[in-house]
Amino acid sequence: MLSSYRGYHGVMQQAQHDLIPAPASPGPVQLGMPALRPRPSASAATGPDTTGPDPSRGLMDSFGRRATDLRISLIDKCNLRCTYCMPAEGLPWLSKEQLLSAEEIRRLVNIGVNILGVRELRLTGGEPLVRADLVDIIAALRSDHPDLPIAMTTNAVGLERKAEALAAAGLTRVNISLDSVHRETFAELTRRDSLDKVLIGVEAAAAAGLTPLKINAVLMRGINDLQSPDLLEWALEHGYELRFIEQMPLDGDQQWKSEGTISAAETRELLSTRFTLAPTQENRDGAPAERFDVFPLGTALDASPTPEPVGTGIAPLGRVGVIASVTEPFCGDCRRTRLTAEGRVMSCLFSNEEFDLMHLLRDPATTDADIAQAWAEAMWVKPAAHGTDRPGFDLDSFHRPDRSMSAIGG
Repeated sequence: MLSSYRGYHGVMQQAQHDLIPAPASPGPVQLGMPALRPRPSASAATGPDTTGPDPSRGLMDSFGRRATDLRISLIDKCNLRCTYCMPAEGLPWLSKEQLLSAEEIRRLVNIGVNILGVRELRLTGGEPLVRADLVDIIAALRSDHPDLPIAMTTNAVGLERKAEALAAAGLTRVNISLDSVHRETFAELTRRDSLDKVLIGVEAAAAAGLTPLKINAVLMRGINDLQSPDLLEWALEHGYELRFIEQMPLDGDQQWKSEGTISAAETRELLSTRFTLAPTQENRDGAPAERFDVFPLGTALDASPTPEPVGTGIAPLGRVGVIASVTEPFCGDCRRTRLTAEGRVMSCLFSNEEFDLMHLLRDPATTDADIAQAWAEAMWVKPAAHGTDRPGFDLDSFHRPDRSMSAIGG
């Protein structure tokens, strides 16, 4: 039977760090233990499609969205302590036995690609580089799927030691989390003085051909928001595509407030103090980022509220993306399915329902078709938006996930 889990265990406290005085701790936050729910069925559908889950149609939900982008968390551990992600003391880590094994990951990807129509794979964490068998996992996945795009999200700490081996194993490219190129700000946000390690890792990834290399950044009000043009300038100089991601209510300390979020509109305004942004005319095709061509100030484009660079002969410096999960949500075109490090399906990043595949994987009597059916059933009941019936984190119907981002996998 496919089981649903609610919640994630752990005790979390507001962090104190050594760079600036921290606010007084509100005390520990006790999160609930997961509870079981019966296996979902077609009758649970609330959208317009009532035909029910069918693996032959892929990972379709009741609203007609089909997930083709698979995100698998390889491990929940991380070597940074980003304030928007987890508490300073970390979280109760899963044991090795609780994690998906390399063979289980391989089997799930095979089921996803060969039966359920998965077309892209992203390996996440925690921090994937912490996992000792990472190179072997990627080599096995590439052997099974020579043409599958395999990306990895990483903080790049230690990447310089593995970049060439990862590329040789078959990793396609990397997304690297980097919120500031100013040392003190980086340390304040990550609670680690590791900026040099990250920058070395970024360079190693580019040298190894893990491109196009994308940089992910979260802006925090009063900390790194005013530095956003500096980060974009650095990314443009090195040929990386920077994407700013609105902070979401997925922090381990559970201190998120909507008024603290730097919105996509604010981000564009901040960047416009140094650059001109022109929306690209491409079809987003389910991608979360709205992309902009970036031009220097001082050209004819400055005078237009909606710059149209086509035909002007003005060359862009590069591109930047903005992912507006909070203020400009794109749930209606979501194409992602997520597996946590312990093998649970999360149909929505903000869902408090999780559906366990681990016990099926470890039952010798379970076939790939059984797992595909269970996975399809889990995705069928994917909520309309933000874990509920419509987007909005201030709605009464929204209940913030008990897991932090590191325990979900990006």
